[in-house]
This record gives sequence, C-alpha cells and structure tokens, in this order.
Amino acid sequence: MLRNKEFRQFAILFSVMAGITVILGFVISTAAGVLAVFSSAAFGTVFFAFTKARYKNIARISKEIDLILHNGEHLYIGELDEGELSILHSEIGKMTLRIREQNEALKKEKKHLADSLADIAHQLKTPLTSINLILSLLENNPDEDQRKRLLREMEELLVRMDWLITTLLKLSRLDAGIIIFQHDPMDVNSLIHAAVHPFLIQMELHQIDLQINATDGLIIYGDFNWLLQALQNILKNCLENTGETGKLEINGTDTPLFTEIVIHDSGNGFKEEDLPCIFDRFYQGKNQNAGGYGIGLSLCQMIITGHEGTITAKNHPQGGAVFIIRFPK
Repeated sequence: MLRNKEFRQFAILFSVMAGITVILGFVISTAAGVLAVFSSAAFGTVFFAFTKARYKNIARISKEIDLILHNGEHLYIGELDEGELSILHSEIGKMTLRIREQNEALKKEKKHLADSLADIAHQLKTPLTSINLILSLLENNPDEDQRKRLLREMEELLVRMDWLITTLLKLSRLDAGIIIFQHDPMDVNSLIHAAVHPFLIQMELHQIDLQINATDGLIIYGDFNWLLQALQNILKNCLENTGETGKLEINGTDTPLFTEIVIHDSGNGFKEEDLPCIFDRFYQGKNQNAGGYGIGLSLCQMIITGHEGTITAKNHPQGGAVFIIRFPK
C-alpha cells in the first residue's frame, strides 16, 4: 500500500491532523485528549483494514488479468460487493468473455482456412495430374487424331482450372470484405436474359427447353455484374444436372414484401442428405457431376446475401431442383 503515492500522502495528512487533534484535546482537558487518541487510532485502524481489503481485491483482479493475458482458460471471476471495484470487476468479466469468444472465433477461422487451403490444393491437383498424364501421352503418341483429342481434353482442363482460380479469387475478395456492391436499379427481365445468353448454344445443342416467365417492370437494386455471376452459377449447376432434352424454367414475380426469381430444372434434384449442405464451400453432393468443384453455389450465396437477399434450394414436387431467390423491398 505504501508504494501508492496517494496513500502515502493521505497517511501523512491523517497523521498530522490526528496529532493536532490530540494536542488540542489535551489542551482542553485530559479526557478530551484521551478521547482524541482513541478516536484517531480507531479511525486509522478501520481505514487501514478497509484499504488493505481493497488492495487485496485489486491484487486478485490483477492476478486474474495476468492469467487471461497468458492464455488462461476456464477462469472464474467471483462477485464483489457493490462499488467501484464491483463495476471494474464486472467490466473485466465482460472483457474476459469477449476475449474467449474472439479466441474461439480465431481458432475456427484458422481451422477453416487450413481446410480451405487443403481443399484448394486438392481441387488444383486433380486437373494438374490429368494434364501431366496427357503431356506424357502426347510425347509418345504418333497418331495425329489421338493427339488432337488429347489436346482438346487438356484445353478443357485448363479452362476448368481458370474458372476455379477465378472463382476462388472472387470468394477470397468477398471473404476479405473488400467488395462494395453497387446499389443501382436494374430490370429483372434484362438480368435474366443476360444470364441465360452464354448458355443458349449449349441448350440448343442438348435440346433443352427454356421458358422465361418474368413480370414486366420488375426492378431490384444491386450490382448488375455480381448478380449476373450469381445467376449464371445457378444456371450452370442446373444445366449440368438436366441432361439431354430437359427443361429449364425461370420465373420472376413481385409481392408486397419481396421480388422473387425462381429457377427450376428437370434434372434428378437433390439427395435429401445434401440439401442442408448445398451452399457449403467445396461440398460435392451425391448427384454432383465429376467436373464440379463445389464452390459455384457458395459464391452465389455470398453474392445474394451480400445484397440482403436470400437463396434456398429444394426439390420440386414435380421433379428436379428449384432455386428460390428473394430480394426484400
């Protein structure tokens, strides 16, 4: 306690005042002097005991803080009587809980990052292994037709790798929070037709029937290019699972609460066990084709939720998968 400058100053001041009081008491009378001595001693003793108890509590709090700073776990900060120390104690307790929560979040984020890096390495390794195999076959294959076929396969693998890397970069930018979506008005019909356009030849070759039914004048607010990317990822997923002579239906409707875009394909739909994980990163469901990476729908969800919208996937009662996108008014 004596290391505290304020306590030393108070002790000196109290001693001076007590001395003056005792002297004045004896000047008045012996009884008054004796009373002043006992009063000063009693007051000093009580103050010393009270101050010592406060310093003991402060020392305990300081020890607990030190344990927290040294990664102590399962700490319990007991209750104190009401007062300034109790308020301080309560705030330290809140700080402790917040630090624990942040530590847990950091651990989960670290694990997620490690898992993501492992998944990325695996996803890139598969096409790279195939490309290396194709290169070795090209080197020892004199047949011109087979060499052309192998070159086409390698080109397809490189295109897939380019798409994978580009999508992963977009995901990382969204994860880092460095993307700021625009909030511009856009026509839903124009957005849908722009999203469908790159797939028209593919749908014609596979004889897929496309139906677009969107109410005229539907307006949503957001970033056109990013929402276009989201819709194209969904369409890509639908077309990969629709097969030949299938059907793809896109509906756009408006309600007092939200604007809705529904995409329905005539494929096999989802396995029930896959539905809770459809939008999980790197998740490949039971019906996932061999060329899938499990990141397109994850990117799609991040874009739509970034626009304060929602996206759900389920099986349609008439068969096939259905994606429901809603943007609040």
